[in-house]
Amino acid sequence: MFVYSVRAGTLKFLTLLVLTLAAVITLAVFARPESIAADAAVNENIKYSGVRSAEDARVFLEQFGWQTDQKPVESGSFTLPADFDRALAGYNEIQLAQGLDLSKYTKKTVTRYTFTVTNYKGYEGTVYANVIVYKNKVVGGDISSASPDGFLHGFSAP
Repeated sequence: MFVYSVRAGTLKFLTLLVLTLAAVITLAVFARPESIAADAAVNENIKYSGVRSAEDARVFLEQFGWQTDQKPVESGSFTLPADFDRALAGYNEIQLAQGLDLSKYTKKTVTRYTFTVTNYKGYEGTVYANVIVYKNKVVGGDISSASPDGFLHGFSAP
């Protein structure tokens, strides 16, 4: 006769492992690759290089349909930190979703141009567009409301 005993801790571990695998498989099956492919197709036509000035950054935003004031409300340089804190890591998630990655530019000095968006539909408050440039190439940016409880998203309109 063969007797095998299982401790409660082992049983809990195996249950957790099975649930985790089920969740991963579910995500893989129901992930929407067509939406990822559509985003990639949209970004294929966008030119991210050749941004040497604030005017070039403004023209870059026009590729996404944004109209802005002619001159930026702010422009300046800063150095991306070597380690991203929670806020910067969250901001980089937005960049990753639009095919960019700020983590490639840690310890690099980048330039940010901030413009006022004049054609944001469905929102009456002030909206800003930030374009982050490194060596004449757009490496990040966002569209955001000036309100603390507002919104923040990538370059494409939601």
